Amino acid sequence: MSSYALFKKDLASELRTRYAINSLVMFIVVTISVILFSIGNEKISDFLSGGLFWVVIFFSAMSGLSRAFVSEEERGTTLTLQLIASPTTIFSGKLLFNLILVFAMNIVIALLYSALFEAFVIKNLSLFLYAFILGNIGIAIASTLIASIIAKASSKGTLYPVLSFPILLPLMLTLIDLTKQAMDTTTFSSSYVELAILGCYDVVMIAVSFMLFDFIWKD
Repeated sequence: MSSYALFKKDLASELRTRYAINSLVMFIVVTISVILFSIGNEKISDFLSGGLFWVVIFFSAMSGLSRAFVSEEERGTTLTLQLIASPTTIFSGKLLFNLILVFAMNIVIALLYSALFEAFVIKNLSLFLYAFILGNIGIAIASTLIASIIAKASSKGTLYPVLSFPILLPLMLTLIDLTKQAMDTTTFSSSYVELAILGCYDVVMIAVSFMLFDFIWKD
């Protein structure tokens, strides 16, 4: 079984059940609505709107990305996957599915957020796009690894955000800082350190994930 075949299986299953898609859409709508109602007629600063943007993305990811391996446990297909595919193949397929889901989710959030929040104005679009792409990759990798860890736990719903927060915190803080710089017309030369942090985070997470997943999957 190839990684692409596993990805197609997960995609077909998700399109049939729409569990992650429905939960993500509802969470995005509810979260943004709550923020809008909380703000009311008050004017928020540009930088605060940039921070809230990544807060929405973080909590939306927590609501839908944990299903990567939990669904296999619930359907009882974990043992079958262990027999027909290598750990590397399984993780690659799950990661590919989460990457597509994360990018689709966050593009929708970015478009909706930009339309509803006048303060959210990106002046350096190329810097924001670099941060957006690297950030989404990091979120997908970390979320996939954490989902594999909590798949066999009894309290999956509460354990996922608890484990995700300390792992994703450095990434989120860097993304908030880069978004602030992109809204403040900061040049690329002034943002090399933050962009390097994002790149290093993605490389470290993908290396750690492939090294540890073999032990996690066979445990």
